[in-house]
Amino acid sequence: MPLDEFSRPPSWQAASRARAAVMPETAPRPAVQAGFAGKTALITGGATGLGRAISLEFGRLGCNVAFCFVSLPGRDMRETALLTETTLSAMGVKVYADACDVRDRTQVARFVEAVCERFNSVHFLINNAGIAHDGALWRLGEDDWNEVVTTNLIGANNCLAIVAPIFRGQHYGKVVNVSSHQATRPGFGVTSFAASKAGLEGLTRAAAVELGPSNVNVNAVAPGFVRTERLQELPQEMIDRARQSTVLGRLAEPEDVAHVVSFLCSDEARHITGQVILVDGGLSLENR
Repeated sequence: MPLDEFSRPPSWQAASRARAAVMPETAPRPAVQAGFAGKTALITGGATGLGRAISLEFGRLGCNVAFCFVSLPGRDMRETALLTETTLSAMGVKVYADACDVRDRTQVARFVEAVCERFNSVHFLINNAGIAHDGALWRLGEDDWNEVVTTNLIGANNCLAIVAPIFRGQHYGKVVNVSSHQATRPGFGVTSFAASKAGLEGLTRAAAVELGPSNVNVNAVAPGFVRTERLQELPQEMIDRARQSTVLGRLAEPEDVAHVVSFLCSDEARHITGQVILVDGGLSLENR
């Protein structure tokens, strides 16, 4: 055998290289630049609590931030929204905030149009707006039930329906819906909330199927108990029990959830869609 035969790669290796050389590129080619810088994130319910943390997270990553809010009984949400807007502006972030009731698709369309006028497009949609009316199902009034489902589920679908044509047109978009661990592990007195969040997870999977061919990822996060204004409304006994039930022995800070939301919008998560990511400190591992 000639000496040069010893320097040649095995036939199977050469064949493998040949195949690799002609393999078509399978990675999607987004029509927009990579990374977060210069892109626009739209966060519903972005003035307070978890929404505020998500807004600040996208601002920190270099995005333009648009968030909406709605007036709540006994709370001056415009003042709170102004504080969030001022914080973002101080970070050097381009920000737009306005009142918008996500239950009204016409208001959603106007808000999205205003965002596009300022920032040209939307790249990330975070459906965070949500409410809860707790109470035994036989005591919960019809209006309270309908308000929760209309806000948490129909509101998210309204935002998706308005933003979807933008995402499809630019062949790029990321959607993260904020669900809850109670969608699959409800406690007592949360029938409307649990039902709305379970529906939101179904919407997440269905929208992922419909928008996937347009290079749009649709996922959800399902937090456990998070240290927000909502937590302050719960009895201390319930909060202590929730903390003890987590395998990590702690409750989530808003930033813990915000980091997962931004990851799902990152280029690194481009092959994740139709998924619900639990961010509950292991609360869901508790045996009942």
